[in-house]
Amino acid sequence: MGRSWTSPAEVRDAARRKLPAWLSGLAAGEGFGAFRVPLRGPGAADIGARFDEARRWAGEWERAARGPLRVEYKKVGGRSFGVNEIPCAAWIDSYEHAWALLGAAGEAARLAGLVDRTKAACPGLVPWLARRPVKALELAGDWDRLLATVAWIDARDVSGLYVRQVDVPGVDTKFIGRHRGVLSELLDLQLSPERVHAAGDGFEERYGFRRKPGYVRFRLGAGVDLGGFSEVTLRVDELTAAPPGLARVYIVENEVTCLAFPLAADAIVIFGGGYAVGLLEQLTWLADVDAVYWGDIDTHGFAILNRLRHHFPALRSMLMDRATLLAHQSQWVSESTPTAAALRHLDAGEQELYGDLVRGAFGPAVRLEQERVSFAAIQQALRS
Repeated sequence: MGRSWTSPAEVRDAARRKLPAWLSGLAAGEGFGAFRVPLRGPGAADIGARFDEARRWAGEWERAARGPLRVEYKKVGGRSFGVNEIPCAAWIDSYEHAWALLGAAGEAARLAGLVDRTKAACPGLVPWLARRPVKALELAGDWDRLLATVAWIDARDVSGLYVRQVDVPGVDTKFIGRHRGVLSELLDLQLSPERVHAAGDGFEERYGFRRKPGYVRFRLGAGVDLGGFSEVTLRVDELTAAPPGLARVYIVENEVTCLAFPLAADAIVIFGGGYAVGLLEQLTWLADVDAVYWGDIDTHGFAILNRLRHHFPALRSMLMDRATLLAHQSQWVSESTPTAAALRHLDAGEQELYGDLVRGAFGPAVRLEQERVSFAAIQQALRS
């Protein structure tokens, strides 16, 4: 069989590429537009030179025409063999023919069922089914619970609730977490615009649920009074004022460093724990005390410092200088994913060192982790 001649299998492949669009049309209630696939077949010269091949090819299309495909013919003339009619196009004329050709009748029936149930429960979500029919079929087993979850949220004020309090049979926080992306798309369609907070950071904020509170952990100097405790972890939204007796705050990134940090009586040391900056930004009283940040000497350490200083311009850095880096060269490691972002809130010395790290002036991706700095250097920095 000539490889250049179109086979019924190739037409099925072309039809399968159209299947998502046809499912979309079905979900949207649109009529079927007849689908035509031009066929490459033998010319007059081929019929003479490759007669047996041409006859077998035409026979394949004669058998295909007995099924869901409609075959269009054209006349091809030749002096030796007269005029012959050969297939020139294949047509699919209806959804039913498309499903039969592709073995997709079951999928179409399931999608139609999803559309019917959606129209009954949340008709505003039918356009989503039309846009994403393949995804809808993947979710068919969970669809009723997804609809029920959307309807439950739509029917009440959730501003005082955690997601854990969504009370739908068969739905728990793991279900919501697993389907968070799809639920977001559905809720955006279902809820009134004023209930969707586009600038919200995460599912909870976007749809008005209460977020899990953030916590800050810190050690207290002897003169800072919080009920006699030496170390506490408190909800950020409840730590609305500086603890009594506080004059200075140190923010560090390493847990053991936080535990071993030599504290003056009027100071606390906060365990920052990496990019917990979003929590510290809520402690507005940090602007009213002497605040010091100490992080790793690497590009991300300076990025954290930059972000904190954006909110607290008077924030100072500690042990994040060239002298500290060079004094600990034997302790350098590599930063796995350096950043090269523009940092506008560093002072001149910090900016110069950050630029050298970005450019690789000391070597590729140099990093001095906080826990690798000698304890003597910490003590000296605190004395000075």
